[in-house]
Amino acid sequence: MDVEGAGAGRQVNVVFFGLMVALLLAALDQTIVSTALPTIVGDLRGLDHIGWIVTAYILAATIGLPIYGKLGDLVGRKIVFQAAIVIFLVGSVLCGLAQNMAELIGFRALQGLGGGGLMIGVQAIVADLVSPRERGRYTGIIGAVWGLSSVIGPLVGGFLTDHTSWRWCFYVNLPLGLLALTLVTMLLDVPKPRARPKLDVLGTALLAGASTCVVLVTSWGGTEFPWNSPTIIVLAAMAVVLAVAFVFAERAAPEPVIPLRLFKENLFALPAAISLCLGVGMFAAIAFLPTFLQMVNGASATQSGLLMLPMVAGMTITSIGSGRLISATGRYRVFPIVGMGVFAAGLVLLSRMSAYSSMVLNAVYMFVAGFGLGMVLQTLVLIVQNSVAHRDVGVATSAVNYFRQTGASLGTSLVGALFTHRLAEALAASGARLPVRDVNAVTPQVLRHLAPPVRDTIARAYAQALPPIFLYVAPVVAVGCVLAFFVKEIPLSDRHGSARPDVPAHST
Repeated sequence: MDVEGAGAGRQVNVVFFGLMVALLLAALDQTIVSTALPTIVGDLRGLDHIGWIVTAYILAATIGLPIYGKLGDLVGRKIVFQAAIVIFLVGSVLCGLAQNMAELIGFRALQGLGGGGLMIGVQAIVADLVSPRERGRYTGIIGAVWGLSSVIGPLVGGFLTDHTSWRWCFYVNLPLGLLALTLVTMLLDVPKPRARPKLDVLGTALLAGASTCVVLVTSWGGTEFPWNSPTIIVLAAMAVVLAVAFVFAERAAPEPVIPLRLFKENLFALPAAISLCLGVGMFAAIAFLPTFLQMVNGASATQSGLLMLPMVAGMTITSIGSGRLISATGRYRVFPIVGMGVFAAGLVLLSRMSAYSSMVLNAVYMFVAGFGLGMVLQTLVLIVQNSVAHRDVGVATSAVNYFRQTGASLGTSLVGALFTHRLAEALAASGARLPVRDVNAVTPQVLRHLAPPVRDTIARAYAQALPPIFLYVAPVVAVGCVLAFFVKEIPLSDRHGSARPDVPAHST
């Protein structure tokens, strides 16, 4: 990965290593607590608020994405990235020290606020260090690390909880985070904006409010509250009102947090829409495959993480491979098209899993889904970064990630509600008598202590209810594949930082 000489290349590689450590932490902490949740809520006595341990992190990270992107463009990416690392580490320490659920939820939000800055900072800083033509090799590794972190999070969380304490799910961030902070502080050298920053406070507040409402609607709908409950209806209405107000605020803001002019450009609007479709399918698979493996195949939390390694392998092969091919050829348009198509096919294959399908066959299905994902994840970011002016790199990068994260919230919540409904119907048809009051309280731990006939009946109900949901989200991914055909291909720039320093992006 040499750029501008061996010495410069080595320095970039060392900085890039520090960036990957930071990205590893941010992505890992989205899922690392999932297997530790039963232990955490037992220790802190907060079963009623169990969902907020995950939701608080995702909500804060989602809100932070566009804010960090714009701040990086305005005041410089290095100082903003350093601040994000510090916020993340402080949040991690406080999470480990939490003595009750209220403290843990609040500290998880603080940790998520830092995590959002890490995810955006890594991608935007790489855009400053290397040209779009060379960037493919780096973004391929970014995609592989991000995918690996998201999948192995439950595995790491389960191991730490079993062998140390759930608090080490947070303390483990400290040595790695300090290493990343040291490398970035000592070696990272990126240009600082000369203009005096003017932060769009109103737009930021409106976007944060709308994002909060969307995440709460998708997190609570069908679980905490019925979809037609006054709470969900009011939150949905507030999301619409705040979104409309945000549009008007951005039209008047001198430095909008998400410039609306970007949506007029083919090479921003289409990747953003594809990212939304990708988020729906990707997180539906990542969130619910472990449930199938644990409830149907009887795998432990640790084993389910290992069983998902075929998906990680597929993502790693194509993420790194597509990045290298893009750098070598300068061509990128084919990868979102093929990747979204293969991913949609992978979801169709996953829908064919059953209580009787072999682990080898399931592994093949997961590999195909991961193989498609790896072609798309970071390619969309590269397309956007290559097309916008340098002053918009941070905000454009954050916007693409924001839409993917929004798709993730929609995918996991809507699919979760659908799955719960299907499972309740399957259990009712089977005549199984649950040892708990509702479907949501059936855990792998509960299942393992049931009599074999009851356990087998519940496992078959899960096998009947869960796989079809992958088929339901496949059309959404297929829409993303169709949209990818309309993405224009322009030459990848050899200029460091951006394709064009001051001119607008290419439009249709």
